[in-house]
Amino acid sequence: MPLLIVAALASALLVLYAAGSLPLAAGFAAAVLTAAALMVWYQRLYPPDVVSRDATPDWTVARAAADASTMAIAVTDRAGKLVCASDLFGEWFPGYPTPPAVTADEALSSSLASVARAAWRDGEARHEGLVQGALRLDVDVTRTGRTEEYLLWRFTPVRLPSALDDVHRFLTGEAGRQLGEAGIMAVMIGGEGRIRAANGAFLLRAAGRIDANITGRDFAAHMRVDDKGRLFLAREEQGGLPLHLLQVPLKRAAQPHGVQASAQDGPMLLLLIDEPSGGGGTSALSYIETLLSLLPFGLAMADRDGRMLFANHAFARAAGIKTGDKPSYPGDLVVREDQAAVADAVRRFAVGPQMSGDIAVRMRDNPDDPVALSLAGVRGLGEAAVLLSLKDNSEESMLKRQVAQATKMQAIGQLAGGVAHDFNNILTAIIGHCDLMLMRHTPGDSDYDDIQQVKSNSNRAAALTRQLLAFSRQQTLRPQILQLPDIVADVSTLLKRLLGENVKLDVTHGRNLGAVRADPGQMEQVIVNLAVNARDAMPEGGTLHIQTYAVPAARVREMRQQILPAADYSALRVSDTGLGIPPDILAKIFEPFFTTKELGKGTGLGLSTVYGIVKQSGGYIFAESELGRGASFVIYLPVHSGEAEQPAAPSAISARADTWGTGTILLVEDEDMVRAVAERALTRQGYKVLTANDGEQGLEVLAGGEEIDLLISDVVMPNMDGPAMVARARHTHPDLPVLFMSGYAEEQLRKSIDIANVAFLPKPFSVSQLAQAAREAMAQRSAAE
Repeated sequence: MPLLIVAALASALLVLYAAGSLPLAAGFAAAVLTAAALMVWYQRLYPPDVVSRDATPDWTVARAAADASTMAIAVTDRAGKLVCASDLFGEWFPGYPTPPAVTADEALSSSLASVARAAWRDGEARHEGLVQGALRLDVDVTRTGRTEEYLLWRFTPVRLPSALDDVHRFLTGEAGRQLGEAGIMAVMIGGEGRIRAANGAFLLRAAGRIDANITGRDFAAHMRVDDKGRLFLAREEQGGLPLHLLQVPLKRAAQPHGVQASAQDGPMLLLLIDEPSGGGGTSALSYIETLLSLLPFGLAMADRDGRMLFANHAFARAAGIKTGDKPSYPGDLVVREDQAAVADAVRRFAVGPQMSGDIAVRMRDNPDDPVALSLAGVRGLGEAAVLLSLKDNSEESMLKRQVAQATKMQAIGQLAGGVAHDFNNILTAIIGHCDLMLMRHTPGDSDYDDIQQVKSNSNRAAALTRQLLAFSRQQTLRPQILQLPDIVADVSTLLKRLLGENVKLDVTHGRNLGAVRADPGQMEQVIVNLAVNARDAMPEGGTLHIQTYAVPAARVREMRQQILPAADYSALRVSDTGLGIPPDILAKIFEPFFTTKELGKGTGLGLSTVYGIVKQSGGYIFAESELGRGASFVIYLPVHSGEAEQPAAPSAISARADTWGTGTILLVEDEDMVRAVAERALTRQGYKVLTANDGEQGLEVLAGGEEIDLLISDVVMPNMDGPAMVARARHTHPDLPVLFMSGYAEEQLRKSIDIANVAFLPKPFSVSQLAQAAREAMAQRSAAE
């Protein structure tokens, strides 16, 4: 402030000296002081931000917020380092691994890495169906931070339908009303004893109104026990009838084999019925059996000696009891090693206080999947002393097998694709050298036939790699908008010749099928492969049924198929009346090189090729079979609702007769054997060829000053790949035509090679195919000029 006053006085003296006016000098000094005072006041009112933009975030606050969430959360930086994670993340992924390496499955880790790259690029990405132990998780990845320098990973558990959901719908729906009309009160309670759901009969008698809301209230508060130990409804006071209470444990985690686990603190279904006026246990037991036969989940009763008295249909289905069979003891339903444990548990629950629990057992008809057998002691029902409950987990087991199979198939597919890529490089060199040698020989030479034989076998090997690429969903497809009945009609004539005289072909088509997007040639291959397998499964003749029909989204939801998303599909079913497929083989039929045919009669790639084509077309395929009653393969292809197809930027090269040319070609290929044969082939066609081992060397050659007429490059290379090299080369050579070549499929590489004025040549290729591709690529440039 003193400095401001001095400055004001100095300014006033200068004005007085210049203008000679005292009032003007005083006014100028006052204005300077006023402006200075306003600046000081503004700085005090709005102090400058002292927080640096580069300040390190307070991760303790972020971790506390993450722990408050019901999902597992992790944060990684641009270097891929884990900087923050919730406690739940550590529980689900022990050791706090850094995403995407949260699983030992290399295929899943690769998928998560792709999701991370997409999130860095697009801001967010998602992966569904990550399997971690008993959990199934959806993964959401979001780019975040003040300068968007972090990735936020959210792992959300997918809640699958459970027995509790089924019981809740049962009690609150039409079935619960019918139980009430039969005089049965039903209540579902949680492990803490609070009511979660009840049917109308219980609500009316316990609360006085059928629309009463008693959810969350203590069940015991609605009940009373007299001095004789009889149970009554508290609201009915002295005028009520005594009740029979039946407890059904609903959900317990499966324990290790043979370990007893109490279910006293788990959710339960409570069934209450009025005690018959005679009070006879036999009448009560008959009443209970009628009740249990109506329930949708498996229940049975046993006496004190462990003999089976009753089992409803759901229990018989879950236990694998055939119609007409009546096991004498519960132990007859399990494997021999578990029989003693079951018998001991039944005797223990039959005496002493009423209690409940469950044990893990292996059923005799399905020893590979342990199930939870729940037991509860009951009293006052005559001979009945133990209530047995068994959940039909066939759908859950099937879902687990499907998830495991899908994961295994994905891993095998990636392996097959990598093998096919490397093998294609080798075949390119072999076929190229064969072509070069054939140029020096003429038919009739001693070596000509041998070279032709080598080339022929190499082409057969190339066909084998194409099948591997089809299985791994990495082949080049030419999808079109088409109708499935048209494809079946086109291939029907061929099928009649393939099936022979003793197999009848029956084709039916549904109505209102939506159009699908698929490669017509590959879909014909799918039908042919399935038909040939069906023919081989009917050695004595039979009928092959081919059916097409529409599957709307509403029907998909009714199917409750966990793997098939709810959408509109056009379906293709291929069925036979042959021998069927054993269950142990059914899970392996889509694996490459798996075959049950005799040696030399099958490669084991037919069904794996079908699987790859269907999956790469965005569809789903399921196999159904019963021994002695044939097999069915059902293919679901999503209905296409988009506009007409747009031509892809890169296109495969068509054959041309004239392959001679002139000009300078830059050849970039990291495989020495492929580069050598391609260089010799192009040189023989009249081109000047410059070579490079990778993208960085290719850019150095381009910068050398020599005019390049065509760039031929592999797509996947170390250090710098082909697309990255082309993107940088286009800055200095915007009109340079490019021919990409790769052992991977064009479909797989489409996003990375989506560049203008680019053609694609799949490996393996012959010398003439390479020359034709170069000629056509350079001709396109000439036409553009």
